[in-house]
Amino acid sequence: VQLQASGGGLVQAGGSLRLSCAPSGRTFSSHLMGWFRQVPGKERDFVAAIRWGGARTYYADSVKGRFTISRDSAENTVYLQMNSLKPEDTAVYYCARANGYSTYWRDYNAWGQGTHVTVSS
Repeated sequence: VQLQASGGGLVQAGGSLRLSCAPSGRTFSSHLMGWFRQVPGKERDFVAAIRWGGARTYYADSVKGRFTISRDSAENTVYLQMNSLKPEDTAVYYCARANGYSTYWRDYNAWGQGTHVTVSS
């Protein structure tokens, strides 16, 4: 499967962005679609995830209440709505797919190419 991520950009603190991720292959209800972010010199950090087959969502504490993950099965797309952005949200954001629940990036076996998000103060 290939994951196509898009929607990054430059935004001022307090602004919003919406990231999109479209898997090219078949996605099963048991799959977990996640978003991670990475800054230079650090490991990829979990941001949010959603079960493809249901509404169950998971968030990192640092983004709870500001970010919302959702999926549109008709559009075959997962979204990450990011509101109240902070400079510390600046990173390369990756979408990924796992066979089951995990917040650890090594458990995800398919990755998108990454999209840059820059939040200016």
